[in-house]
Amino acid sequence: MATTGEEVTGGLKIQPMDQFVVKPLFGGDTIEWYTPTNVTLWMGIAVLATVVLLVLATRRRAIVPSRGQSVAELLYGFIHNMVEEIAGHNAIKFFPYVMTLFMFIFLSNVLGLIPTSFTTTAQFAVTTALALLVFFTVTVVGFVRKGPGFLKMFWVSSAPLALRPILALIELISYFVRPLSHSIRLGGNLMAGHAVIKVFAGFAGVMGVGSIVPIAAITAIYGLELLVAAVQAYVFTILTCVYLRDAVGEAHH
Repeated sequence: MATTGEEVTGGLKIQPMDQFVVKPLFGGDTIEWYTPTNVTLWMGIAVLATVVLLVLATRRRAIVPSRGQSVAELLYGFIHNMVEEIAGHNAIKFFPYVMTLFMFIFLSNVLGLIPTSFTTTAQFAVTTALALLVFFTVTVVGFVRKGPGFLKMFWVSSAPLALRPILALIELISYFVRPLSHSIRLGGNLMAGHAVIKVFAGFAGVMGVGSIVPIAAITAIYGLELLVAAVQAYVFTILTCVYLRDAVGEAHH
């Protein structure tokens, strides 16, 4: 017979989504648009890490590069080639923007793997802002460079005339869906991986000797998440280059 008023305790309690809760840095429960939060903190750390890697590590520009300079030069060449090969030579002027975008996302992803840190790129507010920035940049640049001719990208001239209006509508819808897919792809993958790690960590805390199994799983998932951190930054950046090609390149329809 249960005693009234008694609270049942114990059992396995895992809250994998708690790690994504946005909290004010200096206490309180109210968050305004100007309130410094854990998201603000870790975005700032990602920016600082970018400056350290790309500016401080390369300030001497030695003939025999240091490890920091070698990493910075490798990333610089990799993104530069990506922009030129995918978006075309005309898009090289946007290289600093694309490079900054890649470094911020990549370092935010990696920093989010540090225990007790916060993964800013798992927040859809952050990824949506980044995706909208790309969307409006491409749209504005496209109209500035091509004028009304930018709309030709929606008109599939190689298709039969009867199908062109339908295809134009599909192209238009897919164009405006870009920010949604661009942001969800990044945020969803980061959130899913971190949630799985938290679940296995919860099991490891209650299984005693048997916790070696979830700990081994966490180790394997961490390795996978490092790969995901790089791949998702790469995917976001390469899609940005594809979208830039629409604005600065020639139409291929």
